[in-house]
Amino acid sequence: MARIANYNRPKNTKKTLLQMLGYLGHHKWYMLGIALLVAISATANIMGTYLLKPVINTYILPGDIPGLVRMLIFMGIMYGAGALSCLLYNQMMVKLSQQIVSEIRSDLFVHTQKLPLSYFDTHTHGELMSRFTNDVDTITEALNSSFTMLIQSFITVTGTIIMLLVLSWQLSLIVLFFMICMVIFIQFNSRRSKKYFNQQQAYLGSINGFVEEMVAGQKVEKVFNHQPQDFAEFCRRNEAYRQAATKALTYSGMTVPTVVALSYINYAVSACVGGLFALAGLTDLGSLASYLVYVRQSAMPMNQFTQQINFLLAALSGAERIFDMMNEIPEIDEGTVTLCNVEEDEWGRLQECSHFTEHFAWKVPDSVQTSAASPDSAVSADGSCTLVPLRGDVRFYDVIFGYTADKKILNGISLYAKPGQKIAFVGSTGAGKTTIINLINRFYEIDGGVITYDGIDIRNIKKDDLRRSLSMVIQDTHLFTGTIADNIRYGRLDASDEDVMAAARIANAHSFIRRLPQGYQTVLHSDGSNLSQGQRQLLSIARAAISRPPVLILDEATSSIDTRTERLIEKGMDALMDGRTVFVIAHRLSTVRNSKAIMVLEKGEIIERGSHEELLEQKGRYYKLYTGQFELE
Repeated sequence: MARIANYNRPKNTKKTLLQMLGYLGHHKWYMLGIALLVAISATANIMGTYLLKPVINTYILPGDIPGLVRMLIFMGIMYGAGALSCLLYNQMMVKLSQQIVSEIRSDLFVHTQKLPLSYFDTHTHGELMSRFTNDVDTITEALNSSFTMLIQSFITVTGTIIMLLVLSWQLSLIVLFFMICMVIFIQFNSRRSKKYFNQQQAYLGSINGFVEEMVAGQKVEKVFNHQPQDFAEFCRRNEAYRQAATKALTYSGMTVPTVVALSYINYAVSACVGGLFALAGLTDLGSLASYLVYVRQSAMPMNQFTQQINFLLAALSGAERIFDMMNEIPEIDEGTVTLCNVEEDEWGRLQECSHFTEHFAWKVPDSVQTSAASPDSAVSADGSCTLVPLRGDVRFYDVIFGYTADKKILNGISLYAKPGQKIAFVGSTGAGKTTIINLINRFYEIDGGVITYDGIDIRNIKKDDLRRSLSMVIQDTHLFTGTIADNIRYGRLDASDEDVMAAARIANAHSFIRRLPQGYQTVLHSDGSNLSQGQRQLLSIARAAISRPPVLILDEATSSIDTRTERLIEKGMDALMDGRTVFVIAHRLSTVRNSKAIMVLEKGEIIERGSHEELLEQKGRYYKLYTGQFELE
């Protein structure tokens, strides 16, 4: 019997089934072969039981030994074919299920990468990971066992009922009565256990969430001596889970014993009545023997069939959650302007090239309106595009934006950053500093206004190319499993070892990397947990430095670094920022003093702007922040 699955059902079974059949349809001939082998295996079992009738009536009772031997050889061949078919379809189903699941997992991963950031803002990491783990595992189990077992159980049940009617329709009335009783009980018991299985899943989720929270907050728990209260809360949740699980398994555990008991009663009644029929001459001994074997094997396939239906519905529920995620609208990109490597020819004109030159240009189609015309612009080789040098000129014109329609974060922001300028943003939490950065990357689309990049509306630039022209260091560092060199090279995959070390020197990370046992080949695990927070941030800065972009974004890049390390980084950053447009968000005002312009934001508006000296002369919000009269929240 299949294991007991949860009782969640898909909301739209038809739609989910059609999408699942789409994946199965890629291997329809393979599946047809599996179904044929299953049918052969089930038919061999059914026909083998029926052959007991001629074996007894035709060969055993008359004493026809040579005929009996021939019949036994034939039955052996038939059962052997059934066993071989069973072996083949199980092996084929394992291969097929893994292939289908691999396709689903690949499509899900590819689509996940195309989803906008707003989708991840509204869904937890645990919820998304469960699609790749729990839901995919459920589909795998269903394909591995339930598909073939469902076909086999259906053929066995149907064939058994037909053969019972063929052998003796009078005795079959008894079997049909008990089968109806079994079906009624299974359905009734399933409805009773459904409630408690749902409770069990809910309580299990509650326990897992509580334990995860406690493990993550062990330091706080110990500081405040909260262990007894947490243990009491765990015991309460654990007891609720125990009670629900006990009731759920109690009801589900009644299914098999009850079905078996009913099958024994069915067999006993059928044997007694059949014996009376044989004595009365209403049936022969061979038919009775075959009939009683069918009676014994009729109960379990029917129970299996019912359980497999439940399990397949639960698997479809998991598939529905996966397909719902795959049906989410991907990030829309209607941009036509692309980024390309360029070099100067002997006459000083830009030419597109395939190799990395540290010089880039925008390929602007003639259909795109732009104010980017400059003496350095050139026409592409095919004459269909204009090559506009990538300089890093970023401008905002009356930009309006809100994460939700009812609340605006930015209200008519206008600013400009010329190539090579360093622009800083200062303001309270929620003022809109990080939002401005996110809009430059087109992580979100603006509600009003225009943002231009080298005179080109960023909505006309392909998102991948736009983001390739930027480099970003965020406050929450994230390192990947792999070597330190691999993590730095993440910023430019074709970078050489010399480029990696040069970037590390710029970020002043080379000294601590060199002191590690394996140096640049030191393997990082668990988001770089074997490094300090400051060291992780240095690697993040080195990763940004290696791409050498024209625009650099520093979002609280030095927030996790001590003052001494910050001074070292500033020296390296000066070299990195030379000739590049830089946007800086910082709480430490010491990091923004040398900025070309400092924007003080409050409630989505720029309330002050100017250089460090100019803002001090105004004696406004920035002056109060710098002199300690006011603190950022």
